Amino acid sequence: MIFKAVRDGAPYPDHHTTLKAWAEIPPRPIRLADLITTKRELALDKLLAEDSTFYGDLFPHVVEYHGALYLEDGLHRALRAALQQRNQIHARVLLVED
Repeated sequence: MIFKAVRDGAPYPDHHTTLKAWAEIPPRPIRLADLITTKRELALDKLLAEDSTFYGDLFPHVVEYHGALYLEDGLHRALRAALQQRNQIHARVLLVED
């Protein structure tokens, strides 16, 4: 198993975090096996595209909620890391509380 679990949707409330606010969070290493995805499907063409992060953040966005780590954005980057035999990625982690 690459990820801890695969979900369809996020269990946490909407956090309304802007891209600018995400960019201010320093990335840290996260094990892929600790992540729960919030998307069940991906587009193979995006996974294989070399410029898929050209217009977005280089680091995946992870939400920590009730002690669990949810991969909100960056599924394609995380999967690419797994295909390259890496067991962790650097991601920006936002703590969300009720």
